[in-house]
Amino acid sequence: MEIFGVPHQAMMGQLLLGLVNGSFYATLSLGLAVIFGLLNVINFAHGALYMMGAFIAFIGVTTFGLNYWAMLVIAPLLVGAFGIILEKTLLCRLYKLDHLYGLLLTFGIALLLEGLFRSYFGVSGQTLEVPELLAGATNLGFMMLPNYRAWVVLASLCICLATWFVIEKTKVGAYLRAGTENPRLVEAFGVNVPLMVTLTYGFGVALAGFAGVLAAPVINVTPLMGSNLIIIVFAVVVIGGMGSITGSVLTGLGLGVIEGFTRLFYPEGSEVVVFVVMVVVLMTRPAGLFGKEK
Repeated sequence: MEIFGVPHQAMMGQLLLGLVNGSFYATLSLGLAVIFGLLNVINFAHGALYMMGAFIAFIGVTTFGLNYWAMLVIAPLLVGAFGIILEKTLLCRLYKLDHLYGLLLTFGIALLLEGLFRSYFGVSGQTLEVPELLAGATNLGFMMLPNYRAWVVLASLCICLATWFVIEKTKVGAYLRAGTENPRLVEAFGVNVPLMVTLTYGFGVALAGFAGVLAAPVINVTPLMGSNLIIIVFAVVVIGGMGSITGSVLTGLGLGVIEGFTRLFYPEGSEVVVFVVMVVVLMTRPAGLFGKEK
């Protein structure tokens, strides 16, 4: 069976590939949206922290003999702890300044992390084996579905949904939103706003570490894996609306699928289709698809 002259199996394969890429986009852009929406910081180090999560998983499995499932918990916690140290020592000094200062600082941190990992691991890339439980593929009749890629999509959707629920539907999320808009009022109710801000940044970068662990068995783990992805992720955040949790998740998944189908019908345009969509959206709705117009 063919659709527009393309075999059905190829269409479904690109849909799966698009969902996998979109899952990474959604998880990474979610962390960026949380940090910007609640802290007003443009975190350009997000890609480097994603890379750090992948390398921590690789080191934990190959050097310390830990399994993939343990690293899926440990790596995000370590990346989150590193983020907390960054926030308490550097970023906390910039909250009252222009956004440009935070962007420049996090860009410098990204370059520093990439340089450190490149000096130790080189640029050739490392590989992490797919966990035994998720090895192989499932025959769906119309296509073979790799088990690990299905897990990536499922895990990303679960973490994105849980994050959205906590921030939008719980008392903790209400305190977070109120603390960014009127910190003095929230402190009057006995809430430790600085601690809340620090933990929020730690959680946002832990999402990047989580995405890095998910990506490690799918792509080569290299010091440049974050810098190759962060520009697309920023485009996703802009299209969805800066600071919009819902916009980041839905736009990340949608653009992953669009990119996958573009690679099938017009391969030359797959590298720029995300930016074409960004230009169109900004021309028609400058605040983004889910952003609030000022």
